[in-house]
Amino acid sequence: MFPTLIGTVVIAGIVGYASERINFTHNGILPSIIICVGGAFLFYFVTLMFGLGFRSSGLNAILASVGALVIVPTHWRK
Repeated sequence: MFPTLIGTVVIAGIVGYASERINFTHNGILPSIIICVGGAFLFYFVTLMFGLGFRSSGLNAILASVGALVIVPTHWRK
């Protein structure tokens, strides 16, 4: 359980950094990483509590991170 949680955080951080580097978002590197890690944490705990999600924990982390970047609006974006 603990290695899965650490892996989720690492994958979410990589997705947040990569999304900023390829200009998918324009939030800044640190805000994008924070948004991705928050979304991945939320989806990880929902998966633990209710059993929702996909079979692969890595796929869960990637999809939750991208989903959080799409859903969370940033009003200070230019």
